Amino acid sequence: MQADLFCRVVDNYGDIGVCWRLARRLAHGHGWDVRLWVDDLSSFARIQPGIDAGAARQVCQEVDIVHWSAAPDPALAARDVVIEAFACDPPEAFLASMRQRHPVWINLEYLSAEAWVESCHGLPSQRPDGLVKHFFFPGFTPATGGLLRETGLSAERDAFQADRDAQDAFLRGLGVADSLLSLRRNGARTVSLFCYPSAPVDALARALAATPGATLLLVPEGVAPRLEAACAVPGGPAVARLPFVAQPDFDRILWCADLNFVRGEDSFVRAAWAARPLAWQIYPQDENIHLEKLDAWLARYPAPEPAVDLIRAWNQEDAGAAAEAALVAALQPGPWQAWNQAARDWDAAQAARPDLAENLAGFCAELAKKR
Repeated sequence: MQADLFCRVVDNYGDIGVCWRLARRLAHGHGWDVRLWVDDLSSFARIQPGIDAGAARQVCQEVDIVHWSAAPDPALAARDVVIEAFACDPPEAFLASMRQRHPVWINLEYLSAEAWVESCHGLPSQRPDGLVKHFFFPGFTPATGGLLRETGLSAERDAFQADRDAQDAFLRGLGVADSLLSLRRNGARTVSLFCYPSAPVDALARALAATPGATLLLVPEGVAPRLEAACAVPGGPAVARLPFVAQPDFDRILWCADLNFVRGEDSFVRAAWAARPLAWQIYPQDENIHLEKLDAWLARYPAPEPAVDLIRAWNQEDAGAAAEAALVAALQPGPWQAWNQAARDWDAAQAARPDLAENLAGFCAELAKKR
């Protein structure tokens, strides 16, 4: 298959994060020739070293990358498959070439656990110009497109999580001081934090200070800028600022942590594959529609009640006190043990299903036969 994958960067890194993982999975796992169109190469370069933000066209990891400009090269016409991520709409000039070839056209939708997704997954939409677009929904059930997951990920993760020396060497390479690594060696919990500005980080700091034992927080640069001040309380957690890293290294950060606070879609799925407790801050939407999506996932996620309370409070405005109380409760031995088991069970159940790229490749192959 020869495919064009279009990505418009709307929310910093989540859109390109999903598209870059999908492009590599299709290229490396299924032998596709993938051309990835990206409108914001600067954001792309933050999560993938080697990307030239000023290049009109380049190749990285066997993927042809095109800067999606206002005037795309007319010679780059549609091929076998066109995937638009999150309804980003290919440019009009490219649509003209699609009308000539009639490729398989996929609209890759946002991830959701809502029940209606199953009935809409795979449905066609006939356009007046003769083109047909099919909707493809990532999801958590066999009736959806599944989740992105690389072959061998579990074995790589398990080996890394079992090797404390490898973890320390990795974190040291990211600039974490030996004095902070010694906290981990002496039994401190490790918590990663990747959140939106609305997250109640003051409550997080107070809750970690109120629970027994030391805590090391791993936080990307620029995220939660007031965190250090919030942690300057008796017993407050230590903070290690990390640079932005390539996606495989972001996975390893999540694998190092005992608890991961993540945001958006891509980081949320990667935290689930870490098989460790996670708290998800979902992307905010008007009229609190995002909270309905959050509740739909929580109805499927087998976490104990204190963890569910924490995740809900983490997504509410002005819920600092509730988030603090819920985290303190979730870190108690009984709920914490149950949360860890829930994370392992969730990982195993989702990993037993075909991943998003496998489902998408099969879906496109079937549609191509009918053309």
